[in-house]
Amino acid sequence: MIKSNTALCFLLLLFVSCAKEGTFIPNVPVNYNITIQEFKISAVNNVLLVPEQGVAGLLIVSTAFGYKAYDRCSSVNPETRCKIIPDEGSITATDPCTGAKFLLTDGSPAKAPAVRNLKTYTITQSYQGLLITN
Repeated sequence: MIKSNTALCFLLLLFVSCAKEGTFIPNVPVNYNITIQEFKISAVNNVLLVPEQGVAGLLIVSTAFGYKAYDRCSSVNPETRCKIIPDEGSITATDPCTGAKFLLTDGSPAKAPAVRNLKTYTITQSYQGLLITN
């Protein structure tokens, strides 16, 4: 009886741990270059959307602390590949599928149902421009 209860608890724990909480944005190769001048010309409100890079496109932000790069794929239900949209005149971006909001200063969740940060990419700044990689 104890063995069957232990086995049942183990199976229950296994199913609970394999729930949706374990879904993450997949890793895909990213190697994107842009000059600072191109960024300034193309960015709207210091935010540049780059299609066909990463999982759902890139979102590059110029902040008071430097440049940040995020995948546009929302961390809420990432399997849907819902693209976050920068909020006009704000430091947040919204997942139009769930209403979740994220801070563009660090990618952290700003409004539920978001609980995980946006996927970030490494930015290397040089005199030639910005290199975004993972």
